[in-house]
Amino acid sequence: MFHIANEKDIKAGKVTDVYFLRTLEILKAQGINRRVVAEVGTKGFPEGWEWGVFAGAEECVELFKGRPINFNGLREGTVFHPYEPVLEIEGNYQDFVLLETALLGFICQASGIATAAARCRKVAGEKPVISFGARRMHPAIAPMIERSAFIGGCDGVAVVKSAEFIGEEPSGTMPHALILIMGDTVKATKAFNEVISERVPRVSLIDTFHDEKFAALEVAEALGENLFAIRLDTPYSRRGNFLKIIEEVRWELNIRGFQHVKIFASGNIDPQAIQNLNQSIDAYGVGTYISNAPVIDFSMDIVEIEGVPLAKRGKLSGRKRLFRCPSCYTARVLPRTNSDEVCDCGTSMDFLTIPIIKDGKVVIDLPTPQKIRKYVLQQLLHYH
Repeated sequence: MFHIANEKDIKAGKVTDVYFLRTLEILKAQGINRRVVAEVGTKGFPEGWEWGVFAGAEECVELFKGRPINFNGLREGTVFHPYEPVLEIEGNYQDFVLLETALLGFICQASGIATAAARCRKVAGEKPVISFGARRMHPAIAPMIERSAFIGGCDGVAVVKSAEFIGEEPSGTMPHALILIMGDTVKATKAFNEVISERVPRVSLIDTFHDEKFAALEVAEALGENLFAIRLDTPYSRRGNFLKIIEEVRWELNIRGFQHVKIFASGNIDPQAIQNLNQSIDAYGVGTYISNAPVIDFSMDIVEIEGVPLAKRGKLSGRKRLFRCPSCYTARVLPRTNSDEVCDCGTSMDFLTIPIIKDGKVVIDLPTPQKIRKYVLQQLLHYH
């Protein structure tokens, strides 16, 4: 059997830390079921990140719908900062105590992946970035990983099920295995061209057997105008100065009339690598940096009990509103009593926290991954 929890177990609260189960047992025995407000946020980001992309909200909706609670929060894809509440739950504590572990798991990992993808997207500019990293994580969560990567800014995903899940065509080139089995890069590339549908771009992997420059020229001469791109996945131990290798390949292709052939880089790609290579690369395949992104350390804390503001030490009591200026993107966290706020630049600020579930009923239309991605890209224009 696969080592995974199914949807029924997650919704039933079986994927919970045991102290929540014991808390529920005590509260039931004592006849205590107070109405509380709990909020979710983070005190900081990993790796010096200054902002994050909120993801995983759709699974949270699936977790809480039908339960007698109110659920408010940020639109999925919203860029946020430390100490800004991203979600708020209101209800009798016994009705959601067992779901905190799953809730945090949904958004901590998805938001980390979406943020890593957005950082790659920001550095790459308009150049395509494809998610290649699902193989680094448990296959059961591949759709979550690549959905999060896509909404964070990736242009495509590699795994068939993930692409189906988000309503996109899967993206990919060819593996070293095909070339090894066929025994020759040109032979494998020709076979790809003969067999695979014409709507799939012809991208040849050129680092299996020979020097990248000569392999690139061989496949370019073999396919001519049919060759869309070459991919360099040069082993790290053989790279030396990877940028110089790429520049040499580009030069040789250009002077022989193959200016149309694009260059695609993969393997050990992260924002720093993209920044270094972007002058000479046309597209990127990013794997581990995105799929194995550090989680964003969200926590959930009670901030109000029976209408009275109350939170533990280090947390701000009471319900809050998150505002953001649509002009300069300044954000402010204010008490819930504030219904309007004007930015220092003179612009009326937007209220970002919206109702999602009301008394167990979903009250918003969940956007498609494509709409969320567009929303993320619009916001990234305002962040460094």
